[in-house]
Amino acid sequence: MTLWTNTRDVTDHRLTFGRDNSFQVELRRRVEDYFRRTGRRQRDCPQMYLKTAIILAVFVGLYLLLAFVAGTWWQALPLAILLGLSMAAIGFNIEHDGGHQSYSNYAWVNRLMAMTMDLIGASSYVWRWKHVVIHHTYVNITGHDADIDLGLLGRLTPHQKQFRFHRWQHVYLWPLYGVNVIKWHLYDDFRDVILGRIGSHRMPRPKRWELVSFVCAKALFLTMAFAVPLLVHRIWVVFLFYGATVLVAGVVVSVVFQLAHCVEEAEFPLVRETSSSVENAWAIHQVETTVDFARRSSVESWLLGGLNFQIEHHLFPRVCHVNYPAISKVVEQTCREFGVKYREHISFRAGLVSHFRWLRRMGMPTNAA
Repeated sequence: MTLWTNTRDVTDHRLTFGRDNSFQVELRRRVEDYFRRTGRRQRDCPQMYLKTAIILAVFVGLYLLLAFVAGTWWQALPLAILLGLSMAAIGFNIEHDGGHQSYSNYAWVNRLMAMTMDLIGASSYVWRWKHVVIHHTYVNITGHDADIDLGLLGRLTPHQKQFRFHRWQHVYLWPLYGVNVIKWHLYDDFRDVILGRIGSHRMPRPKRWELVSFVCAKALFLTMAFAVPLLVHRIWVVFLFYGATVLVAGVVVSVVFQLAHCVEEAEFPLVRETSSSVENAWAIHQVETTVDFARRSSVESWLLGGLNFQIEHHLFPRVCHVNYPAISKVVEQTCREFGVKYREHISFRAGLVSHFRWLRRMGMPTNAA
């Protein structure tokens, strides 16, 4: 199995990238050589299986405590917050690697791990097309990357239409990141499956067992989120703490992903209208539209599933995230030699400040596209 995946091969070929792949070829060679020399596994890493067991056990324990044990708001609220964080941890660590086929060399294991996305409310089928295929191909390209399209709610790139209320987006968007996940749970996935589209891109509608899996997974989540707690609690309590839990998960997930692409240091390339092409080659495009953060924090790397190494992830999406800290040194050195801009924030806080500044900058009238 190759450790490099260029998702252009599975999308609709609307855009092309520069043809000089010398950087990509040399970087691939060096990283493959690193794995040969060290004997490290690219996938099926024992520490990943242990990590999965810990995160899922914490999630199940918190869910049971919130649904069946908590009897007061001061018991339920911290449990809801922790449950939301554990949902984010499942998405960052387990589902993300499974969806990118970087968890295991076995397809069924990857599929099983990817389906933990359904466990926390979103469709793993839709996510694969939205994130793995579309986002990873067209990173930060306005009109193509669905992950940077908030519709009317926000302006994340200098090439999106601006409205007067965007001048306050650096204030109001933070809680809306969480609300947007509720919309994702209850509306977006159904809309995308029915229409067969994600933004401007076509998506094949699920058929046969994939459709059955989609429907059953949504039914399971709705049962866990609403039906089971309603056996014990009043309806307004169930909806209130569903909202609190998902709000926490949504804000955390959205912010972590935004720190990689929607910050001051990331680039937002324009497409050449005459040729529907992007100037840089695919690998260079991935690096220069992405920013790492907190690379030296082993705690944050563990909790965030290596998503603080987003450059490495975008270049090698089929390598398990536990390898990112090691190969980041190879990637950074190769970028330096080829004159490719490798950017990072020293800490999570620095990335957060940069995202805040970017939101404010994109909301200012002088930054209209």
